Amino acid sequence: MKNTATNKAFTLALLSMVSAPLLAQNSSVNLKRPNILVILTDDMGYSDIGCFGSEIRTPNIDKLANNGVRFTHFYNTARCSPTRASLLTGLYPHQAEMGHLANSNYEEVGYRDDLSKNAVTMAEVFKGAGYSTYMAGKWHVCKDISPNGDKSNWPLQRGFQRFFGTLNGSGSFYDPGTLVSNNTFVAPGKNFYYTNAISDTTVKFIREHPKGKPFFFYVAFTAAHWPLHAPENEVQKYKGTYDKGWDYTREQRFNKLKKLGIISKECVLTERGVKIPAWKDEQMKEWQLRRMEVYAAMIDVMDQGIGRIVAELDKKGELENTVIFYMHDNGGCAEPVGTDKMEIPLTAEQKIAHPMPYDSIFYGKKPEYSRDGQFVRGGRGVMAGGPASWVAYGEEWANVSNTPYRLYKRFAHEGGIASPLIVSWPKGISAKGGLRTDNSHLIDIMATCLDITGIEYPKTFNGNAIQSFEGTSLVPAFLNKPVNRESIFWEHEGNRAIRTGKWKLVARAQKEKKFTSADEKSWELYDMNADPSETIDLARTMPEKVNELALLWEKEAQRTKAKPWPWGTK
Repeated sequence: MKNTATNKAFTLALLSMVSAPLLAQNSSVNLKRPNILVILTDDMGYSDIGCFGSEIRTPNIDKLANNGVRFTHFYNTARCSPTRASLLTGLYPHQAEMGHLANSNYEEVGYRDDLSKNAVTMAEVFKGAGYSTYMAGKWHVCKDISPNGDKSNWPLQRGFQRFFGTLNGSGSFYDPGTLVSNNTFVAPGKNFYYTNAISDTTVKFIREHPKGKPFFFYVAFTAAHWPLHAPENEVQKYKGTYDKGWDYTREQRFNKLKKLGIISKECVLTERGVKIPAWKDEQMKEWQLRRMEVYAAMIDVMDQGIGRIVAELDKKGELENTVIFYMHDNGGCAEPVGTDKMEIPLTAEQKIAHPMPYDSIFYGKKPEYSRDGQFVRGGRGVMAGGPASWVAYGEEWANVSNTPYRLYKRFAHEGGIASPLIVSWPKGISAKGGLRTDNSHLIDIMATCLDITGIEYPKTFNGNAIQSFEGTSLVPAFLNKPVNRESIFWEHEGNRAIRTGKWKLVARAQKEKKFTSADEKSWELYDMNADPSETIDLARTMPEKVNELALLWEKEAQRTKAKPWPWGTK
């Protein structure tokens, strides 16, 4: 159900109540349009930052929250490529032809997994309105990422004037594959660490930005996606932090979330995943602790970088009139990485020279050797952190990241799709540290930015008809006014959900990328006001509501091109 942006006259009336330099095209006042800075992180859970309950040190992100507003019911699409496509275009991912992952490429129109030419990116919209457009970080929304292939969906060809980052989904933080400057592949330099490179490049672009011209900047960190890599001095800061284990850490986060008012009194702490042992029964505590210590350090380093970015904005005199959005691309990641057995290094005679095999570089698979010749190991017992390690933090710690919710990245339950959203705009948002409970989604960022700037959304672009954006402007919420919307829709790998008001209908496919007749009616129904943790399934007691919402989901699936899908019988 398509929602449109807030009426511009209403928006102007609202923002006239604060010191906001909103420039609408119909306004007779010649005011400077604000800069837009969108920050997206990778594979981080709902409670992984300090102002959302975490013990991880994120003072710079917390400061943004304290100087702006936090949306406590903001949603992503449960996976990286779909989220990025949705954020950039203001469409549901299937409408942007990114229903799965950029390296999948199915025949169904919603799953071609190459950013649609019938969608327009925020960079294209803002560039056309006279903004400078920059990006640093992870792209992951184009099919062809080879140096000599089709570059029509690379960042510079989709509206960005300067780009530094990676085209693929994941990889080493010390030696990332597909590292690109503008349209040219580059090698990492000495003492390279990708998170710092993203932050430092963002600072550089802001420093070199011409004064008096507004900019749109998209900063897409890969922290804290696996493999778990972080400088050792940063890891050491978290020694001892997790020694009481995941059960204790979840409880502490839950209590802090309640104290902060992020979650309601009705919210309960879900039970730990069935495959996760009680901490007292864990047999490899040292290895488990190391995984979470590195994960925390990755987020800490990212927060330091955000601090440098904000400091540069302040130094340039741009901070007051910059709208900063901060959010996560999906919930905590429980994906297994590596094997359950220790890996044995090859002999010197069996070593192969760098560079890594093509599929390792381009699709985030574990390489055999690091650039400096170390054998790269993954699996249980391999200590995370350095360039010769390739491990994730597992379901055990992903369960902590998603406190208080259940399930993870890929799923449409809250653990997969709930994200913090922080919006900071000193000149435009007078509320400091405010909380907003409006249901909101990535599709709303485009609508909000258009509303703030008064920029017109195109009906055609480069000769292609452009789909109307889906989102609802969040501007009313800046002044604690309600954001009126009808519903929000999800589909990923047959995992499905729809939310309208307090009701959420959700289902989980029992097998990855396999949808069966048994899955068709496996709906769960939750009253999210009374049960925000999704622990009391009302489907059996309220079959009429299930049927009503299931029909609505089906209608939206057809409209947004989520169906036909590649997961089941054609």
